[in-house]
Amino acid sequence: MARLNILRYPDPRLHKIAAPVAEVNDNIRSLIADMAETMYAAPGVGLAATQVDVHKQVIVIDISDSRDRLLTLVNPEIVTAMGESDCEEGCLSVPGIYEKVARAEQIVVRALGLDGQSFTMDADGLLAVCIQHEMDHLKGRVFVEYLSRLKQNRIRAKMLKQQRQSA
Repeated sequence: MARLNILRYPDPRLHKIAAPVAEVNDNIRSLIADMAETMYAAPGVGLAATQVDVHKQVIVIDISDSRDRLLTLVNPEIVTAMGESDCEEGCLSVPGIYEKVARAEQIVVRALGLDGQSFTMDADGLLAVCIQHEMDHLKGRVFVEYLSRLKQNRIRAKMLKQQRQSA
């Protein structure tokens, strides 16, 4: 396993749309293992392949306190979405920024698992928010893009300043 480099907003590669995975093979399972290691080390609760500059529809999530319940979603799609909730979100690609975003409160998602088999699951609360957040990455969207133009510009300026200071 290897830790991968997480792209930082406003990197234009975060806006690439991820392609569906044709087959869950050893290469995809290796990517998933590397993504999980990267997410746990960051530390974060979710990571989309787009964030590590791999533009395939792969997501890893673990919202457990024990950090031992990895959820893998390949080619995820939301089948149904119900309700609405405002939840404060953060993102490994936008470190240090937390803002409220409106999301569906409950979802049903269909995806392929690590074994390549299709499954459907219900999600609510933090898990539903995480799935929707990571799926946005696969569509080339970062959570700050739900905010006002003014907030987006401030966040962009802050991220660019951080990048200049760390260079």
